[in-house]
Amino acid sequence: MLHTTRAVVLKAIRHGDSTTVVKAYTEQLGARSFMVRTSKKGGVSAASLQPLNRVEIVALEHTDRDLLNARELRLDRPYRHIAFDPVRGTLALFVQEVLYKVLRGESADSELFAFVEDSLEAMDTGSDIRHFPVAFLVQLSGHLGFRPAAPLPGEDRFDLREGEFVRGAAEHGHTMGPGLSSHLKALLDVDLASLSGLSIPAAQRRELLDHLLLYFRMHIDGLGELRSPAVLHSVLG
Repeated sequence: MLHTTRAVVLKAIRHGDSTTVVKAYTEQLGARSFMVRTSKKGGVSAASLQPLNRVEIVALEHTDRDLLNARELRLDRPYRHIAFDPVRGTLALFVQEVLYKVLRGESADSELFAFVEDSLEAMDTGSDIRHFPVAFLVQLSGHLGFRPAAPLPGEDRFDLREGEFVRGAAEHGHTMGPGLSSHLKALLDVDLASLSGLSIPAAQRRELLDHLLLYFRMHIDGLGELRSPAVLHSVLG
């Protein structure tokens, strides 16, 4: 069966002299891997296969193979600022690492794909990206099924294990303090395209990011540690 779908490149691995295996998150097929011809004569350029590139893929699917054969792959919408802005470039490394680790399913999810595309656009063009990492993780958690529940009156701490706000610290110890929990509450309904209204101090942004990554590890089996947050901390402050 032949498919034509928009996609976001998650990772490209060289496979021989003239082919590359591309892991991508697609609009129609979910997370899939494609064999892409990258020879100098008529192949896809390496520049088109950079992580997080927004592309269109025409691919042939065989029922007995997991790897799809990409007949065409073309860049859909080039970024305007990421390649020329080291801060946005570092942020892109973080987003790519997160998406590569969490987007595993093969089933299509149009709302999740739209969220990914909107997030990439905000990362590229947003005027204030200091709060983007924490806002991105909060919204992504909703699409993955473990969005924090909004607090009720008197619930001043967030329980990372249970995914809900509580009164006082939980016995298991994985509870965010009132200050960070208040910032998390403010992030629950924020728009990634307009983050200028947020005002979380840099030290607390870093701490909140670390807590959110722990929250993801608690709710996604096998996620493991990420390498990019350390660099992200130093760049975003």
